[in-house]
Amino acid sequence: MKLLVEFGCVFMILLSIVLYGEAEVYIVTVEGEPIISYTGGIDGFEATAVESDEKIDTSSELVTSYARHLEKRHDMLLGMLFESGTYTKLYSYRHLINGFAVHLSPEQVETLRHAPGVKSVERDWKVRRLTTHTPQFLGLPTSVWPTGGGCDRAGEDIVIGFVDSGIDPHHPSFTTHNTEPYGPLAKYRGKCEVDPKTKKSFCNGKIIGAQHFAQAAIASGNFNPSIDFASPLDGDGHGSHTASIAAGRNGIPVRLYGHEFGKASGMAPRARIAVYKALYRLFGGFVADVVAALDQAVHDGVDILSLSVGPNGPPAATKTTFLNPFDATLLGAVKAGVFVAQAAGNGGPFPKSLVSYSPWIVSVAAAIDDRRYKNHLTLGNGKILAGLGLSPSTHLNGTFTLVAANDVLLDSSVMKYSPTDCQRPEVLNKNLIKGKILLCGYSYNFVVGTASMKKVSETAKALGAVGFVLCVENVSPGTKFDPVPVGLPGVLITDVRKSKELIDYYNISTTRDWTGRVKSFKGTGKIGDGLKPILYKSAPQVALFSARGPNIRDFSFQEADLLKPDILAPGSLIWGAWSRNGTDEPNYDGEGFAMVSGTSMAAPHIAGIAALIKQKHPRWSPAAIKSALLTTTTTLDRGGNPILSQQYSETEAMKLVKATPFDYGNGHVNPRAALDPGLIFDAGYKDYLGFLCTTPGIDVHEIKKYTNSPCNRTMGHPYNLNTPSITVSHLVRTQTITRKVTNVAKEETYVLTARMQPAVAIEITPPAMTIRAGASRRFTVTLTVRSVTGTYSFGEVLMKGSRGHKVRIPVQANGYSR
Repeated sequence: MKLLVEFGCVFMILLSIVLYGEAEVYIVTVEGEPIISYTGGIDGFEATAVESDEKIDTSSELVTSYARHLEKRHDMLLGMLFESGTYTKLYSYRHLINGFAVHLSPEQVETLRHAPGVKSVERDWKVRRLTTHTPQFLGLPTSVWPTGGGCDRAGEDIVIGFVDSGIDPHHPSFTTHNTEPYGPLAKYRGKCEVDPKTKKSFCNGKIIGAQHFAQAAIASGNFNPSIDFASPLDGDGHGSHTASIAAGRNGIPVRLYGHEFGKASGMAPRARIAVYKALYRLFGGFVADVVAALDQAVHDGVDILSLSVGPNGPPAATKTTFLNPFDATLLGAVKAGVFVAQAAGNGGPFPKSLVSYSPWIVSVAAAIDDRRYKNHLTLGNGKILAGLGLSPSTHLNGTFTLVAANDVLLDSSVMKYSPTDCQRPEVLNKNLIKGKILLCGYSYNFVVGTASMKKVSETAKALGAVGFVLCVENVSPGTKFDPVPVGLPGVLITDVRKSKELIDYYNISTTRDWTGRVKSFKGTGKIGDGLKPILYKSAPQVALFSARGPNIRDFSFQEADLLKPDILAPGSLIWGAWSRNGTDEPNYDGEGFAMVSGTSMAAPHIAGIAALIKQKHPRWSPAAIKSALLTTTTTLDRGGNPILSQQYSETEAMKLVKATPFDYGNGHVNPRAALDPGLIFDAGYKDYLGFLCTTPGIDVHEIKKYTNSPCNRTMGHPYNLNTPSITVSHLVRTQTITRKVTNVAKEETYVLTARMQPAVAIEITPPAMTIRAGASRRFTVTLTVRSVTGTYSFGEVLMKGSRGHKVRIPVQANGYSR
């Protein structure tokens, strides 16, 4: 039956293209309140809205009847405008925004734009993936999990929703073998799809919901059922990886090629996983599918949303980065009491490269933690060449003959196959390679993903080599090399100078006849043990790829009075679950675990830690959880020095510089402190509306179009939004900023101090305050331009409590006139 439905859908699309020209998917918003903000007024339908940050009972008859009403309105509008069969409605959005996704021709779009009751019509746009040891690095087993009942209870009854590429339900990180059974969870009402092949549910108690969203991908012609899977099954690897980082089971052995690389665990190992697949192997995903997934996740009752997904750039169709169907949907999710962690993006280290902009979500930057994998090749002349390679060593103290791939070709005609990158064993002479170390060249094929270190290892093994060396002779600026686990002794030499040393030694040691053919191989070497990690105190560092601020408020890259990213979390070389169907990383094709990098890996760290905070403080708002995470961060590394940031030097080589809040937000996450922050900076839906209504360049009609709310209040300047940071992008003379803190601990007296770089003066009032339990107090920060430098000055406000709490917020201001 499902095939018939899909075939019918394709037929309708083809018919539409024939009749009306090339059709595309559009996201449409219409007049009328969505469920989350409907306050009544329509005969027969009572109000469904709740106070800010509260969950809606989506199973109630009030909600379901109003949802049916909205969907009927959507269908009626389209039915009045267009003939049946000339368009395809893909989704009705009812909970967070009021609208729908529809597949239309350009002519039909113009008709729809001018129809009564239509507020916005935007062409769908693409999103992409923003592609273990970290629990120990973050101190969870000793300092955090015990407060929630130990690892067996950490995250109990908290539901984390993942809008990603699906999940491998049979992976040991998500199974329920040898665990205390997961009982039913009344607050969650999500569905569990059934595997079309096995007819078995994707859910097992640990995985509590599993759905997929692909209507926009199908309509666009990108969806391929044979590799994308019309089910929640992960065909990429990315979704399984992010889910295991946030909520994977504790103590799962990470085994590849007979070696164990430690035990994997999620941040909240007992939390439930709800899967909303909207990303796919080759093309990423579409906003129409992602918005449908988000709408469904909030309807189902998730507590936390983990989004390792973002746009390809700032939205061009809207006047501000904060207002578009995607960010408006996330605002609705936060209004419904759902905490949202989103990857900041992988466009670093360049300024303004963020793809996560809005104040209601937590934008997560990626850090390098303290673990590094190194290896080396020792040559017969005693020289040691450093490299990378998670591999065993060659046998004991023995040395082995070196043979280069281009010297052991079976036939010179195979040069068309790029044989020196050792991807095809059939073009190399096994008799000359057996028992030796095979030397291979790092070609452009490795950069584009058509060659992999995994395949080099398989080639060397098939030819009987004892090991292999992969030499990088040319490197483009910014190329990043990661260690890859392999079963055979192997090393990747990334330093071009070291590769030249190896090649020179090999050429001197190899005798040839007058034609250049090798007469004898005399060069020798041995490969070291790369399986054991080295732990460094210079961690964390901001990863080179991690997207940077300043935050922007529009497509013209005008700077916003809002700090982004918000926080730094581990995101480099993170071990996690991998789908055996996964093709996202060729080095892990067919494997059950992978070690990959990206802000995609950083966001689920924060989602999982937020689940632990939510477990301890179930009534806290998303803003309160965000505040607890941000005000308790650290800006120092393990050695007690300021966190450094990877950057490009003038020669485009990598260098380390002192990081700023535009690299790491408030700082690196500190889970233990976040459970007991002392004070919080709270904010809700009305505050975010005030922020929007105060932001320059947004007219009130634009805001009403996306939020269904009028601008009834202003906060003077956007920087007065009660966030745990202060950012003034255009500081003119003197400005005074207000913040309000709420005490979530016992009565405590706080001493307030502030410091700033010399170009801007800072004053704080009052210098001290005593706050009762549950009470709130305001303080002001006054910034004055001393000298115009054309760059931001950085500082901080520090609040030290008499009971030991420390609250720190960063301050950054760009002075424009005195």
